[in-house]
Amino acid sequence: MAKLRGEKGEWYVVGQFILFGLILVMPFLTGQGSGWPAPWNTLGVIGGLGLGAIGGLLGLAGLLSLGRNLTVVPHPKEDGEMVAGGAYRLVRHPIYSGLIFCAFGWALLWNSLLTLLFAAALFLLFDIKSRREEQWLAEKYPTYPDYQQRVRKLLPFIY
Repeated sequence: MAKLRGEKGEWYVVGQFILFGLILVMPFLTGQGSGWPAPWNTLGVIGGLGLGAIGGLLGLAGLLSLGRNLTVVPHPKEDGEMVAGGAYRLVRHPIYSGLIFCAFGWALLWNSLLTLLFAAALFLLFDIKSRREEQWLAEKYPTYPDYQQRVRKLLPFIY
């Protein structure tokens, strides 16, 4: 059995799956569903559904744009090619962005403050993970630094 040495960023993936699990189950463990007073609970549900839909579409568009270059770890594939089209014109990490939007949407949908904190932790993890990933991408693709200057990292048009 292969060891998880972390040479390709495997530990980031382990961390993100732990956070995914916490984000998913936290509203049920804490009983905070629909716990905000009106009108915040209704706004949370509407905002949560909206963010979830945007996140799902962005993440799916990122998967489709990446195609055969998709890998679970942040280290680029040896035979991979740089992708700067499709969803990657909006944001450099659309799959991460989609997951972030979905996590915040889930937290708002369930009116769960603790889930919002875990969604923020996921954002921070993806920010740190993407920094390391971008070092590898810049080493592999000479045009990547120019792409970094043109396109935002995690939040389209913002960050």
